[in-house]
Amino acid sequence: MRTLTKILVLVLSLTLFCCGGNDKKEDVSYGKKEPAKTVSKVPASQRVELSNKGAGSITKVDLPLVVDDELAAHGKEVYDKMCTACHKAEKKFIGPSPKGILERRSPEWVMNMILNPEKMVKEDQLARDLLMEFNGSPMANQNLTQEEARAVLEYFRTL
Repeated sequence: MRTLTKILVLVLSLTLFCCGGNDKKEDVSYGKKEPAKTVSKVPASQRVELSNKGAGSITKVDLPLVVDDELAAHGKEVYDKMCTACHKAEKKFIGPSPKGILERRSPEWVMNMILNPEKMVKEDQLARDLLMEFNGSPMANQNLTQEEARAVLEYFRTL
């Protein structure tokens, strides 16, 4: 009888030890659940980040209300010569399309990306996200001058 009592006490002790003492507190909401938090899966190329100026020497770009047609034409020439191997104006290619870029990015971010893509990828999360979205194909530094980059930016305004 003593052995049976010891066994029962042991079984009860083990049961209480295994089932109790869990630090995790379960939510007993009786059917009322909070909505699940959703993580935005918007691709970097479609994200709107107009306050991000990127990483680089360009901190302020003033865009006049009216597009400078002469500057835009020069920008198209530069773009056609230096950028079309990876970028198509109207669609994704190796890199993103510049169409509507100024609706999603600040002019400073665009200029910094054109002028120093390596620094941007090192220091700007959006640039890193774009790199991953486009299969790790880094943007080549075309060594454009600031004037050429500004002309390309003006061309982007016409797309």
